[in-house]
Parts: sequence; structure tokens; C-alpha cells
Amino acid sequence: MSGIIGKKIGMTSIFGANGKYIPCTVIEAGPCVVTQVKTLEKDGYASVQLAFDEKKEKHTSSAMKGHFAKASTTPKRRIVEFKHFDDQKNLGETVTVELFAEGDFVDVAGTSKGKGFQGVVKRHNFSGVGHANKSHGQHDRERAPGSLGASSWPSRVFKGMRMAGRMGGNRVKIQNLEVVKVIADKNLLIVKGSIAGAKGSYVTIEK
Repeated sequence: MSGIIGKKIGMTSIFGANGKYIPCTVIEAGPCVVTQVKTLEKDGYASVQLAFDEKKEKHTSSAMKGHFAKASTTPKRRIVEFKHFDDQKNLGETVTVELFAEGDFVDVAGTSKGKGFQGVVKRHNFSGVGHANKSHGQHDRERAPGSLGASSWPSRVFKGMRMAGRMGGNRVKIQNLEVVKVIADKNLLIVKGSIAGAKGSYVTIEK
């Protein structure tokens, strides 16, 4: 499964050949350097390790400096392994956005925006009590979660109960996004629809 590391630039929109309005996401995809090629005989599984985005040497550990030196490249910020890469890659080789073509369908994975500690209405779309549905005795309980379970049995709250808690900051993969445009000279990939993550966050794009 071929892939590349990218950075979310933001969203825009274009008009298709039929005049249809298409909301799109712009991704800076690559160029990525092959920093390690793992094989079944030596490592127990086959994969290609790619590195993306420049990093200052003073912020890089000695071990990682040596790792990047083997591939004859400068230190990078992001390292991702891709299993079952379609083409045979060699150490130090560069993978560019030209890996994709217009009309391809890709899976894009990123980290969703963190929203902090949220209640059940925002986090799980609970409706809340609401002013119209208040029963007698309700007092400042419009956004409360309600009952969590029985008392005597099981005398505990079941795992997975939808409750308040930290929201966002999860790895989210959006599948089957169409590649609308590839701008090779600027390393830009424009895909149809939205992807998870804030502007400037790292994403992985897989064919």
C-alpha cells in the first residue's frame, strides 16, 4: 500500500468540469525521503519508512542524527512506516506527490482537533432536558447526563457508558477521498471533502 506524509494547509473550493461546486482540502504532500527499508528476513515484516519536514540538528538526538545520516539526508520532523509499498524503494530515495494522479481515491489519516473536557450534550449529542420538557423538580439540569444505571445490581457503571470527558485528539481516517488535482511543482495534493486535523497538522495519505 503506497503512501506519503503530508501537512494540512487548509480548505478551498473549485468548480469541476461540469460546473459543480466541489469543497476541497489542500495538502502539502512530500517530498519524503526513504530513511529505512525493512525486510521480512531481517525485521520480521516488510515496510518502507518515510521522513518528512525539515528539523534543526540542535533539536535532534544523536541516535536520530545517525539514523538520518545513513540515508544521506538532513534530520526530519515526521517519520511514518508504510507496509506493503507497491514499488521497490531504496535507502535515500525521494517519494513525491507524483505518486498520485487525478481521479485516484485515497485514505487520509490525521489527528482530530482537541476540544478539551466536554459534557454529554456536546460530546455525545445528548438532547438535554430543555425548557419545554422540564418536569416538576428539575433545577439547573438542562445538560445533565441523567441516570447511569441501576443501584443494587450491578452496583457499578458499565464500561463504555457515554459520559462527559476529553473530546477530540483522536486519530481519524477518512476513506475514499477523490484526488481532484495534483500540483507537482508545489508538492500540493487537492482532495475532495474534508479531513481530520487543524491547519499545519501532519497527515498520512495512502493509495
